[in-house]
Amino acid sequence: MCLNQKNKDTMCKTRLILTMVIAISMTIITKAQNKNDMEQTNFTVEQKNVLNAIKNMTAAFHNKDIEGVMSSYESEALIVFEPEQPVSDPSVIRQMFQGAFTLNPKFEYDGHEVFINGDIAIHFSPWEMKGRTPDGKEVVQTGLSVAVLRKQPNGDWLMVFDNPHGQFLMNKK
Repeated sequence: MCLNQKNKDTMCKTRLILTMVIAISMTIITKAQNKNDMEQTNFTVEQKNVLNAIKNMTAAFHNKDIEGVMSSYESEALIVFEPEQPVSDPSVIRQMFQGAFTLNPKFEYDGHEVFINGDIAIHFSPWEMKGRTPDGKEVVQTGLSVAVLRKQPNGDWLMVFDNPHGQFLMNKK
């Protein structure tokens, strides 16, 4: 489609941006429809299992439980702690999470979407994080979490890709 249209780059970029805007808009509509119900009641058992994997990782993060956080990911997972800077080295991932713990961050999600195809799932969720630096300065961040999970042979869902900055390209000019 757009990848083969060398001389129509602007049109292709516009189509991609419009597609992303529609996807974000649908997320916002879903969020508004489910504002008082964080979990959609029409989730299948497997969708709830995926959502629980996300919630368990978040709970471990809030508790500064580095082993609980790390066990939420496959051993070769890729995490985007900062836009355009993916990290896949487990020791660096561990250090990044431990550094984030110093903010005493608390995440709140504003709705969830989960789609599953076989043993692969994708989770979307707008989020807000509030924390404080060691010197007491308040830190507030927001974003769109996009996480890809894989079902393990034991039935658990683990993250393979975790990008809490899924909105980055929309904000980039």
